Amino acid sequence: MVEAQQDLNQKLPQQRSGALTRMFREHPQSLGMSWLGHGVGALRIGSQLIAAGSACVIHAIVPAWFTQTAGRTVDRLHQQMIHRRAGASDPNQWPDYEI
Repeated sequence: MVEAQQDLNQKLPQQRSGALTRMFREHPQSLGMSWLGHGVGALRIGSQLIAAGSACVIHAIVPAWFTQTAGRTVDRLHQQMIHRRAGASDPNQWPDYEI
C-alpha cells in the first residue's frame, strides 16, 4: 500500500506538469511561437477588437461617428493573419483562426 502511494505521488507532479505544458505551450508552439510572443500578439489583437467594438457601441448611439472603424479594423486584422499564414513554415497546417 505504501509503495502504491509513493508511486502515485511521483506520477501526479508529472501529470500536472504535462497538463500545464499543454495548457500554456501547445498552441503557441503549434504556431511556431513562444508563450510570450503569442501572449503579446493575442493582447494586441484583443485590444484592437475591443477598440473596434467600442467604436461600434458609440456608432450605435451617434451614427455619424466611427462609420468605418470596425470594418477597417477587421479587414486589417484579417490581412495580417493571411500574411502570417503565408509566411508560416507549413501554411496548410496553420489554423483558420490565429488568436
